[in-house]
Amino acid sequence: MRPVLDIVALRSLIAVADYGGFHRAAGALALSQSAVSQHVRRLEKTLGRPVVERDGRKTRFTASGAQLLEEARLIVGAHDAAVRRLLGEGGPGTATVVVGATEHGADQILPVLTEAVREVRPGAEVRVRIDRSARLTDAVDRGELDLAVYVTEATAAAGNPVGGLPLSWFAAPDWKPPVAPAPMPLVAINEPCVIRRRALAALAAHRTPATVVAEAGYLAGVLDAARAGLGTALLAVPGDQHPEGLSPVEGLPTVPPVRLSARPRHGADPSVTGAAVEAVRALLAASRTRPLSGPLDAAWTRPDTSLRES
Repeated sequence: MRPVLDIVALRSLIAVADYGGFHRAAGALALSQSAVSQHVRRLEKTLGRPVVERDGRKTRFTASGAQLLEEARLIVGAHDAAVRRLLGEGGPGTATVVVGATEHGADQILPVLTEAVREVRPGAEVRVRIDRSARLTDAVDRGELDLAVYVTEATAAAGNPVGGLPLSWFAAPDWKPPVAPAPMPLVAINEPCVIRRRALAALAAHRTPATVVAEAGYLAGVLDAARAGLGTALLAVPGDQHPEGLSPVEGLPTVPPVRLSARPRHGADPSVTGAAVEAVRALLAASRTRPLSGPLDAAWTRPDTSLRES
């Protein structure tokens, strides 16, 4: 009889990789650290060779472990997709579809995603997740999301280009830029963040000194700081509107759009993910030709619930 890979053990292996070690993996899985270690040893016994090894205080994967990790993601993703299909209430037409989007422009991207899914699967329950890009692509690889739309530069994960989000400078209506040589005060998401780096690089190229005077883990915090008059913010704004309580800032350098990609889960229904990707492409293509107008509604200010790269 050929060896059998335990799917519970495979989940532990993936968690060790995603969370950077046994201790954090155990916390994420609500298991003891010894249980996670036993799971990995079980996989090593099945394969007949080590898959992880100590490197000082850190744990790193062996060549065999890296190969196993790649296969583990495929196996667990396929397993979870099968479970969703089999347990979808009322049959395939009402199965749950989970989509995710970066918080930048999520108020416009998510409605487009959900509408596209429902057009292909009218009875589907659509769930959404707003997160930072690296977490979204990790969730796709773990089989937790069927499709993610994320900032291309924020992760090395491969995806399908869908277009760009226009970037514009905003501040409180009564905010005034400082008089040179005082540095330009910026508010931004804390590192790592692609848009923050874009803002600083654009001002540096424009020979405008700048300093981050306020930072937040989420977009909502950046908007609050900008509304409080603490500084200007570079924001991704699809469509023809702008954030409530903020006004465009003139005279600052133009910044190219931030590119977005879409990553479908391995084994996801291509008719669903394909329709969603094309809908987002159409939204972003249209946003390139529309000027800014009035403020966005209150949905723009809803906080996110995660912290990593934008």
